[in-house]
Amino acid sequence: MEGASYQRFPKVKIRELKDDYAKFELRDTDASMANALRRVMIAEVPTIAIDLVEIEVNSSVLNDEFIAHRLGLIPLTSERAMSMRFSRDCDACDGDGQCEFCSVEFHLRAKCMSDQTLDVTSKDLYSSDHTVVPVDFTDSAGDDSTEQRGIIIVKLRRGQELRLRAIARKGIGKDHAKWSPAATVTFMYEPEIHINEDLMQSLTLEEKQSFVESSPTRVFDIDPNTQQVVVVDREAYTYDDEVLKKAEGMGKPGLVEIYAKEDSFIFTVESTGAIKASQLVLNAIEILKQKLDAVRLSEDTVEADDQFGELGAHMRGG
Repeated sequence: MEGASYQRFPKVKIRELKDDYAKFELRDTDASMANALRRVMIAEVPTIAIDLVEIEVNSSVLNDEFIAHRLGLIPLTSERAMSMRFSRDCDACDGDGQCEFCSVEFHLRAKCMSDQTLDVTSKDLYSSDHTVVPVDFTDSAGDDSTEQRGIIIVKLRRGQELRLRAIARKGIGKDHAKWSPAATVTFMYEPEIHINEDLMQSLTLEEKQSFVESSPTRVFDIDPNTQQVVVVDREAYTYDDEVLKKAEGMGKPGLVEIYAKEDSFIFTVESTGAIKASQLVLNAIEILKQKLDAVRLSEDTVEADDQFGELGAHMRGG
């Protein structure tokens, strides 16, 4: 209907929040918007990653290309990525990608001088910018074991040496997976579960127990006081339909009704550590807003062309 507004006002409720993990509810929107947010978080939120490696000396067992690939996959702290320039768009270095506005320089120098194998790790990378460094995965308990020294790049034996210079640049996961800030981003429809109390009353305790155990995940349980089947964790339901099949097998179709809320989603976000999970979500929303603004501007341009014809296209240089 002309003049009708389909504008919606999505709401977000945080369930759990850590530096590298976030769980939240997204309500009052549809699956297209939820999936767009998920895809932007995975592929279009920028981070910083090593993109160019110049090997000076490499006498290790790994060839230059192997080491360069391993360096590129090391996550770097990327809080300033949103404000950095893409190297292809940087006018300070004419797109060369080696200036302070669009890149960060790293150096690595390691040589094994003993019979003990030397682990060269991400902590041996020295950055020209203290805000862009390899992500620290050290246990908060303060364990100083070798397993907590960072991501291993290569191992050196006596006399072997590795010296290199690396340039890190801004990029997005759509160009290469090394720039993706997300380890995983998933969402599920929030399930709505209704138990038919009248039908449930007609079951014996053994049948109720069999019904509860038919679910692969612990969605239902039996209340020890009332001996009634209750929902203990709706979100544990994986839409496997096992309880529905069980109810039909017991001759009680309609014993339970389960459907997905089409406007309510539960997101789980895990970050690589390049940026915090909360910042990942906020950056994704900002980028999604920019994309929607671009679509709105494009629609306005089309309307202007329809209204002014060739004049509008000529003014835009078309």
